[in-house]
Amino acid sequence: MSKPLAGKIALVTGATRAAGRGIAVELGAAGATVYVTGRTTRAARSEMNRPETIEETAELVDQAGGHGIAVPADHLDPAQVEALVARIEREQGALHLLVNDIWGQHGEPEWDKTVWESDLAGGLRLLELGVNTHVITNHYALPLLIKSPGGLVIEMTDGTNDYNAENYRVSFFYDVAKGAVSRIAFALSHELKKYDATVVLLTPGWLRSEAMLEGFGVTESNWQDATERIPHFAISESPSYVGRAVAALASDPEVARWHGKSTSSGDLAKHYGFTDLDGSQPDAWRYIAEVEAPGKPADTTGYR
Repeated sequence: MSKPLAGKIALVTGATRAAGRGIAVELGAAGATVYVTGRTTRAARSEMNRPETIEETAELVDQAGGHGIAVPADHLDPAQVEALVARIEREQGALHLLVNDIWGQHGEPEWDKTVWESDLAGGLRLLELGVNTHVITNHYALPLLIKSPGGLVIEMTDGTNDYNAENYRVSFFYDVAKGAVSRIAFALSHELKKYDATVVLLTPGWLRSEAMLEGFGVTESNWQDATERIPHFAISESPSYVGRAVAALASDPEVARWHGKSTSSGDLAKHYGFTDLDGSQPDAWRYIAEVEAPGKPADTTGYR
């Protein structure tokens, strides 16, 4: 099997589950050494109180053909992040790819509530977890990344810039958090320009995360059963899909053509030709804009 990322060192933050885990595993399948971070380990759980651990993610990276290294880290703690990056430099001497996928929100945001109706403490916590973590990680990781030509930074968000510019994301704090990550990518696109490094803002579509599957009472093997109750779930995608999107970007010798752009797993699938686990190519954000938002009946024909 081809290992286009053999010898490459990646850091995937928030890799305990969902998109972060899918990204780490697909980078491993491409041959990368992947440092995976999160707050849930076999010894302790984060406030999300879910069973997935970073050790499991590292093992899945190994099984895929790469080398996974689990490092417990709270990315709101500058000292922990500084120590993490120092360890990567000490052990590997370089960092070629940074995927900022931290979210960590406990429970659902307070949908359909104004800023004055929302719980302030919960909203500020959401902003800390969804924005401050990205800032702190970039502060410490980018000086190492730019030492190697051709570095790649991927800022993970929810929604493309085009979609988010026109649509309120149903919660003040959620909307602000995702908008802030978009601006982080924008700012980095200017600051990294002279260092032969590329930054991309990337979103998955409707992600079949562990929590999503659990909430809908299905598994990855029978997820389509949930479409009887939630018809538009038919456009959903596995975490492996966005993982393959990241692996495709990281393997592209001309990745700089994506510098500063906002894109999605579905859009990149069309460019690079990869598929989801079932062989399809779901294009969720086009579907959401053209089918779901206008209130049309669920029909994924031409969208996956």
